[in-house]
Amino acid sequence: MASLRDWLGNIIKSKLLSESIATADRARGRDPQSGHAADFMTPVKLTRILKAAADGDPLAYFELAEDIEERDPHYTAVLGTRKRAVAQLPITVKAASDSAAHKQHADLVQQWLDRQILQASLFDMLDAIGKGISVLEVDWQARGNILLPAALMWRPMRWFVLDDSDGETLMLRDGVHREPMAEHKFIIHRHKAKSGLTIRSGVARIAAWSWMFKSFTIKDWAIFCQNFGQPIRIGKYGRGATEAEKDILWRAVSNIAGDCAAIVPLDMLIEFHEVGSKGSSTDMYERRADWHDRTISKLILGQTTTTDAVSGGHAVAQEHRLVQEDIERADATMATATLNGQLVPNIVAFNFGPQDVYPKIRIGRPDEVPLEIFSKSFAELAPYGLTAEMSYMRDRLGIPTPKADAELVGGQQATATGAAGANSATVAADQKPRPEKAVQHLFNDLFKTARQNRTTPDALIETLTERLEDDAADALDGMIDEVRAAIMSATSLSDAAERLAALDLNADALADAMARGMALSHLAGQAALIDDLQGRS
Repeated sequence: MASLRDWLGNIIKSKLLSESIATADRARGRDPQSGHAADFMTPVKLTRILKAAADGDPLAYFELAEDIEERDPHYTAVLGTRKRAVAQLPITVKAASDSAAHKQHADLVQQWLDRQILQASLFDMLDAIGKGISVLEVDWQARGNILLPAALMWRPMRWFVLDDSDGETLMLRDGVHREPMAEHKFIIHRHKAKSGLTIRSGVARIAAWSWMFKSFTIKDWAIFCQNFGQPIRIGKYGRGATEAEKDILWRAVSNIAGDCAAIVPLDMLIEFHEVGSKGSSTDMYERRADWHDRTISKLILGQTTTTDAVSGGHAVAQEHRLVQEDIERADATMATATLNGQLVPNIVAFNFGPQDVYPKIRIGRPDEVPLEIFSKSFAELAPYGLTAEMSYMRDRLGIPTPKADAELVGGQQATATGAAGANSATVAADQKPRPEKAVQHLFNDLFKTARQNRTTPDALIETLTERLEDDAADALDGMIDEVRAAIMSATSLSDAAERLAALDLNADALADAMARGMALSHLAGQAALIDDLQGRS
C-alpha cells in the first residue's frame, strides 16, 4: 500500500502512518523531563502562570497541572476515580445501516476493540479532564491487508502549544517553530468543565487555587506540630562559661531532636506566651484542609459522599451517587464524540476507502431497566399474555444457554394436566383457563330458563302463552343478547346494574307482540265467558 485516503479523501503515504511524530527532543523544545512550576508557589506566581496560559504560553500551566497531581493525594484520588469510571465502561459498535458492507465495516471496528487497545488508553485520553485537552498519537500497523491502530500513545501536553490566531488550534512544538498536527496521526480530545477557550476549561485551572491555599495550611500545620508537638529544650550556662563551653551546650540541646532549642545564661528568663488553646488551633488547620478537599471533590465528582463520610445515611449517598453517574455519562459522551469524529472513520477509510457514512462506537452502560425491576415486571405481566424470546431473556440476565449434559437448576414446572414443559405462570392469557366470574354465575340460571315453556292447568292459557312466546321470540332474543353482553362484561353486581341502566333496548317489536297477545287473550276470555253462559243456560 503505497498510499491511502483518509475519511476526508486526503492522500496519505502509508509509510508515514507507523512513524512517530511527537517524540521527546530537547533541541525542539520537547523535554522529556518536566519542570516544577509548583515550587515556591504564591498567589502572584499562580496568577502569572494562569495568565500566561490564557495568552498562548501554556507550558508552566501544564507543568503545574502535573505537579498538583503529584503533590495532592486527594486531587489525584478523585480525578483518578472520575477517569476510571469511564475507562471501565463497555464499548459497543453500531453499523451505519443493515447493509452487508456497513456490517462488514462495523465488524472490523469490533475486531479492533476486542484487542482492548482503546480500553487501555481511555485513562490517558481522559487526562483532558484536568488540563482541558489531551493528545494520543496513533501508531498504525498493518497485519496482512488490514491496517489498524496498534497503540494509542499518550503525549505530554507541555510538548504542544495553542495557535495565537484563534487560541484553539493545537500545534506541536518544534524549536522556535510550530508544526501543524496531522489529523490521521493524533486524537485530540477536548474535555471542558466550562464553556470558553480550551486552555481555560480544565478542572486543574480551577483546582489550582484550592490546592495552593491548602498547601499553605498544611505548611502552617506542620510548623505548629513541630513547635508544640515536642518540648522546647533550653540549656543554661553560668556567668563564667567560655565560648567553647557554649558551643558544646548548643550542640547538646540542638542534637536531641528538632529545631526548637536555645541556650541562655543561667540567670536569663525566656517566656513563651500562647494564644488560645493548642487543641482549638489544631482543629482549625484540619478543618481548613478538609474544606479545601471537599471543594475539590465537588469540583471533580460533583458531590462529597463517595469520598467523605457525612451524615445523612443511605438516601443521601444514593442521591450523590446519581450525581456521579450523570458526570460519568457526560464524560463518556464527550469521549465517544471524539473517537467517532477522529479515529473510527479512518479505521474504515484506510481499509475500505472513504465512505458516505461510518459505524459508530458508544462508550457507556446500556440504557436499560434495572434487572430487579425488569424481572419483577415480567413476572407480573406474563400471566396477562406478555411473552419474550428465551434468548433475549438469557442475554438480558447474563445467563448462558446450558449444555446438553449439564446439571440444571430451576426450570419450568408441569401444569395440573401433566403436560411436560408447561409453566402455568407464563402461559398466554388467551390459552389459560379462567375461573367463571361470580356475577356471570348469578345470571346463568336466569338465561338458561328464560325461554322455557310455562305450564298451567288451563289449556287455553297455555296455548295463548305459547303463541305469545312465538310472536315475541325474535324481539326477545335480540334484547336478551344485549343484556347478556352487558352482564358478561361486568366485574361486579353494581357494575352490571350500571351497564343495564345504560342500555338503549328497542322494545317496539316486543310491544307489538304483547299487544297481539293481549288482544287474543281478551277475545279468548270473551269466548270463554260466552261458552260459560251458554253452558249455564
